[in-house]
Amino acid sequence: MQRYFIEIAYNGTAYHGWQIQKNAVSVQELINNALSTLCRQNIETLGCGRTDTGVHARQLFAHLDIPEEIDVLNPQFLQRLNSLLPHDIVIKRFIKVKPDAHARFDATLRSYEYHIHFFKDPFLTNLSWHLRDKPNVELMNQAAAILLEYHDFSCFSKSNTQTITNNCSIERAEWLQTEKGIVFHVSADRFLRNMVRAIVGTLLRVGKEEMTVEEIRKVVDSKNRSNAGESVPACGLYLTEVVYSYLK
Repeated sequence: MQRYFIEIAYNGTAYHGWQIQKNAVSVQELINNALSTLCRQNIETLGCGRTDTGVHARQLFAHLDIPEEIDVLNPQFLQRLNSLLPHDIVIKRFIKVKPDAHARFDATLRSYEYHIHFFKDPFLTNLSWHLRDKPNVELMNQAAAILLEYHDFSCFSKSNTQTITNNCSIERAEWLQTEKGIVFHVSADRFLRNMVRAIVGTLLRVGKEEMTVEEIRKVVDSKNRSNAGESVPACGLYLTEVVYSYLK
């Protein structure tokens, strides 16, 4: 058997997230089915993480083991594989890796974006969150910068998760203006479940001046999810990059 990474992108609108689950269609399930059909044997993938229902991915990696006699690096194999997948899921490439390479545990950095627009646009439906009133971006960036001083983000974590620790190292957290609205960029070594959407919801409270910049410290120090803002809708969230030391 040979281990490969696959690089995947998808529009998550129609799916109940990445991970296989009962009584719901997931991206992982459809990819496993397509691979198994083409390879004529059961193939299972393991992703670098999970995305929730309606969340998109511009780059997500998964690893899998395939018999060596199957030439997955042949461009025709990739073309046939993508023909078995829906229009909103694409496998961009196969990457040959060492036998113990792990898509989840070997990732050193993950990046997300959250997109917000302020005008009605049917072409942004399910791809960005429509917010009526523009918040104060300068205040939100001041509050976002405070997050880089912390490591325990229990206040932004979904309750009753099975994580051993809620510690993360955030390397970037900032809002940028775009032609159509604003985008929140955040990068860290790992993320907790629902963490980015909870951070965005909390920063928006600062931007709406419902909370001061310094009150962000009280929220994080409390380690209490109920003190943070509401989670924003999934439609604006994108997993944009996953970094490995041995991949280009």
